[in-house]
Amino acid sequence: MTTTTTEPVGVLVRRWRERRRRSQLDVSLAAELSTRHLSCIETGRANPSRDMIRRLCDELDVPLRERNALYLAAGFAPVHRERAYADLGAAREAVEAVLAGHEPNPALAVNVRWELLAANRAMGLFLGDVPAEVTGPPLNVLRATLHPDGLSRRIRNLAQWRAHVLRRVRRQLDRTSATGLAGLLTELESYPTPGAAAPGDSGSPYDDLVVPLRLSSDHGDLALLYTTTVFGSPRDVTLDEIAIETFFPADAHTAAALRAMTM
Repeated sequence: MTTTTTEPVGVLVRRWRERRRRSQLDVSLAAELSTRHLSCIETGRANPSRDMIRRLCDELDVPLRERNALYLAAGFAPVHRERAYADLGAAREAVEAVLAGHEPNPALAVNVRWELLAANRAMGLFLGDVPAEVTGPPLNVLRATLHPDGLSRRIRNLAQWRAHVLRRVRRQLDRTSATGLAGLLTELESYPTPGAAAPGDSGSPYDDLVVPLRLSSDHGDLALLYTTTVFGSPRDVTLDEIAIETFFPADAHTAAALRAMTM
C-alpha cells in the first residue's frame, strides 16, 4: 500500500508538526534550521532538500511510509523500500524465532492495520473457532477479536478489553495516520457495546498492574497479559509497520492450561 499524495510537501510537514503538537520554534531548533526557513517550507515559499526532509522526519517521528510521501511531494524518489513479508530475510526469521520460542504461550505478528502476518501454534488455538466470514482473508486480528461472532463471545471482561483496544487504535491512528486504520476503528466502534461487567469480571489481583485479557476455555477461565515488540531502526516500510504481540499467563492456572493445550 504505497502512499501517494497530491498535497504540497509544506502542507505535509505542517500537518505532522501539528500532529506531534510541536511549535515551529521547537522543531526548527531540534532539526537545526531557522524558524523562518521552516515557516517558508510550510507555506510553500521554500522547497526542502532531501536531507532537510530526513531531518524533519527524524525529529517528528514520521513513519517510513509517510516519509516516502514527503519525498514524493518534494519531487524526490522514495527512499524506503517496501518488501513483502516473505522477502524480509533475516528480519522475518527473527519474527518467526520469537513466535516459536514463545510457545506454549500465544504470540502473533501483525502489520499496522492489524492484519495477521504470522502466528505460533498456541495463538492458532484461540482463533481456530472464529468463523471464516470473520477471519477474512486477510485475517484482521482486532476484527476477529471484537466481532460479535468472533473471539468476543469468550472474552469475560469484554467491556474493559474493548475500551482498551479502541483507545489503543485511536492512539495508533494519531501517531501513524496509517491508511485503512480509520476505517478499521469505525468498524470496531460499530460493534455492539457490551453491557456492564458481570460479577467476578473485575477486581482481579492483576487488574491494578495491567488490563488482562480474560478468556473462557475448555480448561477454565484464562488470564493473559501482553507485550508489544517492534524492530529498532527499521529501513524498510514493511518492517517499520510490524508489531509482535506476545501473551503471557497472568496466573499459575493459565500457565498450566496453556501447557496442556499445546501438548
